[in-house]
Amino acid sequence: MPTNGITRTIAGCVLAALLVSLLAASPVSAGAKYTSGGPDLSASIAGSNELPAGTALPLNIVVQNTGLIESKMVGSTVIERTDLPNTAKSVTVGLEGAHGIVVESDPQMVGDILGGAAAKATFVVRVPAGLAAGTYTLPLRVTYTHLDSAEQIGADSIDYQYRDVHETIPLGVTVRPEVVLAVENVTTESLNVGTSGYLNLTLRNAGAEPATDAIVRVVRNGGSPITPVDSSSYVGAFAPGQVVQLRYKVAVSSEAAAQSYPVDVVVSYNDRDGINRTGRPVTVGVPVGGKIGFAVVSDDVPIRAGAKTVLEVTYRNTGAAAVSAAQARLSAVDPFTSSDDTAYLGDMAPGEEKTARFEVTADAGATTKTYGLDSEVRYRDALDNSQLSDTMKIPVTVTPGGSLLGSPLVLAVIALLVIGGGYYLYRHRKGAA
Repeated sequence: MPTNGITRTIAGCVLAALLVSLLAASPVSAGAKYTSGGPDLSASIAGSNELPAGTALPLNIVVQNTGLIESKMVGSTVIERTDLPNTAKSVTVGLEGAHGIVVESDPQMVGDILGGAAAKATFVVRVPAGLAAGTYTLPLRVTYTHLDSAEQIGADSIDYQYRDVHETIPLGVTVRPEVVLAVENVTTESLNVGTSGYLNLTLRNAGAEPATDAIVRVVRNGGSPITPVDSSSYVGAFAPGQVVQLRYKVAVSSEAAAQSYPVDVVVSYNDRDGINRTGRPVTVGVPVGGKIGFAVVSDDVPIRAGAKTVLEVTYRNTGAAAVSAAQARLSAVDPFTSSDDTAYLGDMAPGEEKTARFEVTADAGATTKTYGLDSEVRYRDALDNSQLSDTMKIPVTVTPGGSLLGSPLVLAVIALLVIGGGYYLYRHRKGAA
């Protein structure tokens, strides 16, 4: 073999070995190019899709992305993509009302949803009381962006193309008929601060459910001063649109004021399937009259020390309700005594005044000044409950006592002496004659 040929052969082998060593020293990096696939969104209601008529409830919605990547290419010269084509990016969902159903929540951003993943959103839905039972469709508006294409430019750059998508997904909800209480009228009888009275309610079934074995109860609302005494009324059959008039006995705390206070009204019943249900409470305002009270309106009464005096005390019914069988009572304490400390006043209308009379004696050594004698009025309210008024003060002024000649006892002794002396003179003269 010629020398030149051998030299070329050796050089070729060295070059080939060098290329092999370079390839072995530098690892190959392969990228993926996706040729098909994209997001596929669906929606469903988590939990029950039943909405009672006449209520507002949260509706939990799950948005699922079932989009798949059907094929991809892998190569050492392909640059890896940042986003997957089946990822729904910046997803926004908004539920819209229909058929009288109102959605009270705004659209919500739920973020990116990868293929095979899901996101949740909650909307408050209000169903009108008069809506007929049945299944209704609410539109769920969904907007998002996804990777539509990615074109590789050269060995080190990619041009991404995104596409905006607007979809509407129908959601089915079932409106369940229900008894819904509508308060037509509220009146009270003899309901005043510190007493018991009656609460009269006119109620209508504003729902679409023909109830049976309905029971309507009044329940104390939180810390309201109104407490039910007779809290339940049996209605029985309660058809849609039917109106009932119910009466309850309630009590009002003595710490309350003359104003309206809340009471809750709730109905329990059997629905058309025989299932016992409880409706949502309805809060009503109950007017309460002012507290029944009395005041002493007579002037200061003078009493002479050591003398007995008839006190005339005028009482006024300052409350907002009439009372019956009222009795005034006087509490006589030192330096006073009384043998007649109770006086009958009888029935008294609001604002009416009546006078009581008490016999009071002031001790002879009583200090000359103005005193306040305690007095109370016991009475019966409109429901014939015995009540006791607050304590009142009767102003009494003790004046200085008179001379001995002004004392009734002294005058009586003098009269006896005069009579005795006269009788003695008469007998003496008759005997002398």
